[in-house]
Amino acid sequence: MEERPAGIQDSDVRDALRAWGIDPVTWQYAPVGFGDYHWTATDTRDRRWFVTVADLTHKSWYGDGTEAAFRGLRDAMDTAVALRDTAPNGHLDFVVAPVRTAEGESVRGLGAGHAVSVFPLMDGTAGHFGDTLTPHDRGLVVDLLSRLHRTAPPSSARAFPPEFATRPQLDCALGELANPWDGFGPYAEPARHLLADHAAALRHRLDEFDRRAAELKSASASLVITHGEPHPGNLLGAGERRLLLDWDTVGLAVPERDLWLVADGPDDLARYEESTGRKPDPSALALYRLRWALNDIAEFLTLLRAPHAQTPDAQQSWNALAATVGSLAAGA
Repeated sequence: MEERPAGIQDSDVRDALRAWGIDPVTWQYAPVGFGDYHWTATDTRDRRWFVTVADLTHKSWYGDGTEAAFRGLRDAMDTAVALRDTAPNGHLDFVVAPVRTAEGESVRGLGAGHAVSVFPLMDGTAGHFGDTLTPHDRGLVVDLLSRLHRTAPPSSARAFPPEFATRPQLDCALGELANPWDGFGPYAEPARHLLADHAAALRHRLDEFDRRAAELKSASASLVITHGEPHPGNLLGAGERRLLLDWDTVGLAVPERDLWLVADGPDDLARYEESTGRKPDPSALALYRLRWALNDIAEFLTLLRAPHAQTPDAQQSWNALAATVGSLAAGA
């Protein structure tokens, strides 16, 4: 995020690092990503760290309220640590997991509604969401996911159904298009007009989502441990090595939850099938592609139907909302 978290000062985050035995010498806010807040730090022993502060009010996939979000984030970080360190078929060295505090915590509460976790700052070339991977790079990531999906899930891993937790926000917005969205901020009314113009198409895509989700459930497909968001923005490249970042969406699901973001044609899917013995389901791939877009729309609407100013983050939310709604409507 380009904006810093409301109510959290740099000194609060620095003080929290004492639980990890980290005393920063250099310290810098990193305006990267979308959703969480990040800093880089170097300590007195020249160790480099990547510090993440999560806004627990924006982790609805874990359940309602900040306490449920904290428990879910803790389970996710514990799962990442277990995959990195103690996976039964060999630790997964591509998992960039947090380091634990002296008390063994993978994540620690920070004030009301936030939580902090600490990662080693890794060398490599970071990707960006929306980047197009080369066939070679896609193959490397497909192989990485094949290893992950063949790994026995840690006990801390949660199951994630195909439904998305922000569905009520999207349904609510679609049901409130007749009245102005006054008082929220500069992008609220443009968002209402955008949804009104494409309401029929969006409802059609929601019906498609419900149909595909019901088909997946009736198939009773076996679940694997999935990352949830293995897009280029969560990849770090170092030569032929690929590291996978941001494990807060890790959980049990069908493998298509990951594959739709990486596979780009029959060769990639055949490579996955050869490695795992499991043939990807085209309908499940379409389901998770649609789910991503609908969830994004719901999250952007939640931000723009709340008090906001004309900030870079609000502008980014509006631009992404317009692009995603337009893309979904074109495919309806």
